[in-house]
Amino acid sequence: QVQLVESGGRLVQTGGSLRLSCTASEGALRTYIVGWFRQAPGKEREFVATISWPGAGLYYADSVKGRFTGSRDNAKNTVYLQMNSLKPEDTAVYYCAAGRLTGPSSNWNSDYRYWGQGTQVTVSS
Repeated sequence: QVQLVESGGRLVQTGGSLRLSCTASEGALRTYIVGWFRQAPGKEREFVATISWPGAGLYYADSVKGRFTGSRDNAKNTVYLQMNSLKPEDTAVYYCAAGRLTGPSSNWNSDYRYWGQGTQVTVSS
């Protein structure tokens, strides 16, 4: 069992930066692939990034590539999503999810078994 808690979301201006955290209060997050997803009002949840196994790479949606960066701190049982050059279209609830995938990445919700409760990111224009 893995319990995930996201934090770091808040209101920020266009062009600003935020770092989201995803901490596992139970379970060793280092043994899972972690995905970040987001859901804007009235839209379906969409893939943002995968933080795969060490050495297996980082994967991003085209919409955030070059602006968002994922990382892990295994000592803190935490995964991060650094978000730079934020745009109003980045406004959404951001979720982290953990799963033991068959490959290094997946942008499918169903491949991730454990989910956090989400953290709100609002980018003002």
